[in-house]
Amino acid sequence: MTASLRIALLGSSRFPISQPFAGGLEAHVWHLARALTARGHRVSLFGADGSSIDSPHDVIDVHTFTLSPHARTEHMGPSWVVHEHHAYLSVMLELAGRLRDSFDVIHNHSLHYLPIAMSSTVPTPMITTLHTPPLAWLESAAAVPLNPDTRYAAVSRYTGRQWNPVAGPIPVVPNGIALDRWPRGAGGDYAVWTGRLVPEKGVDAAIDAAALAGYPLRIAGPACDDEYFRTVVAPRLGPDVVYEGHLMQKEVADLVGGAAVAVVTPQWDEPYGLVVAEALACGTPVAAFGRGGIPEIVDDACGVLVPADDVAGLADAMRTAATLSRSAARARAERVCSDTTMVDSYLALYRDMLDERDAVPA
Repeated sequence: MTASLRIALLGSSRFPISQPFAGGLEAHVWHLARALTARGHRVSLFGADGSSIDSPHDVIDVHTFTLSPHARTEHMGPSWVVHEHHAYLSVMLELAGRLRDSFDVIHNHSLHYLPIAMSSTVPTPMITTLHTPPLAWLESAAAVPLNPDTRYAAVSRYTGRQWNPVAGPIPVVPNGIALDRWPRGAGGDYAVWTGRLVPEKGVDAAIDAAALAGYPLRIAGPACDDEYFRTVVAPRLGPDVVYEGHLMQKEVADLVGGAAVAVVTPQWDEPYGLVVAEALACGTPVAAFGRGGIPEIVDDACGVLVPADDVAGLADAMRTAATLSRSAARARAERVCSDTTMVDSYLALYRDMLDERDAVPA
């Protein structure tokens, strides 16, 4: 096998893989693409218009189309669903046809079911990273017998266990971050919350906990749910609760590194918890609801976990976490959150897939 691989990364057809990031998935694909390119591999990126990793890469076009008046009915559902379906149908047909010899490995990070369901039509080994619990359409696709060259990886042991009944035992490759892009900060006197401003991320619980703990709270992230932001978040803003906006990565790192404590408040079982890794890299201890994969990242030296929805407990956790060592937080990130380890693991999986394919008699 050649040292340099041709790798197709399938991301979101709806949200650009570029800064400022729409969410953790886009941030993850952006960092992975850059890290693979830095290792000398040729990365081709499938992502919504405007995707850019600020590094050499090829583009796999996201195909769009215009619905005819006859197809455009009240029964078709949201138009973005149709356009997303068309985008993934088109790219998988291209990978099975026009692009069939263009790549050594396809790495699927999309949350759409078609790349999994159509994997048997593609001659190229494909690995899908499972970034979510077994959502209905994804689980249905995974339950169909697949191309033997198709593999899975989970972003946490917790997520791997969720997928085990349908996908069997699968390797775990925790999401990694470029530690140099998240330098250790000096800390400060405020708490910070970062992420998508949507109900399942629970910033309102962070606002309540910060008030009980006596910390001013600074918030950053995209306001993806207009109604939630308008009715739940905006009325709570003021001198002690400041919305900094949807920031570029370096601005987020500066904000997080200047905080005494990072607050993480998922209202669902977080598959990984990228904002936790980012906070620890900045040397900022974490107070969080201990849901999903978060307990796999946080230990007693770098954070305090409390049961889900325990706002009073979270306030106490904030006070305690703020006293923890910033050096220990950074050291924890270096041990378990490095993109170097993540890329090593993915490259090993790529090599295993290619070696297995080459070992099969023609």
